Amino acid sequence: MDVKGTVTLICKEESGISKSEKVWRKQVIVVDTGAEYNPEIAVQAFGDDKIKDLNKLSVGDEVMIKCNVSSREYNGRYFHNIDGYW
Repeated sequence: MDVKGTVTLICKEESGISKSEKVWRKQVIVVDTGAEYNPEIAVQAFGDDKIKDLNKLSVGDEVMIKCNVSSREYNGRYFHNIDGYW
């Protein structure tokens, strides 16, 4: 899936330690696609290389991002991720 639009927000980087005691890092940007309904999409960069690429962007930049959309179930609820690749 491709997301095309304007970067409207670059969130602060988040990090933590997984159950297997590995350090993880992620950062989220919001892209306004210009669609009539629900135009903003939050896309996350997960890992050092993708965060490095994301940090080359600025608010107002026009972007085309390749995305992997995934879902997982936890306690009967579904949670979604949109991982971006620049």
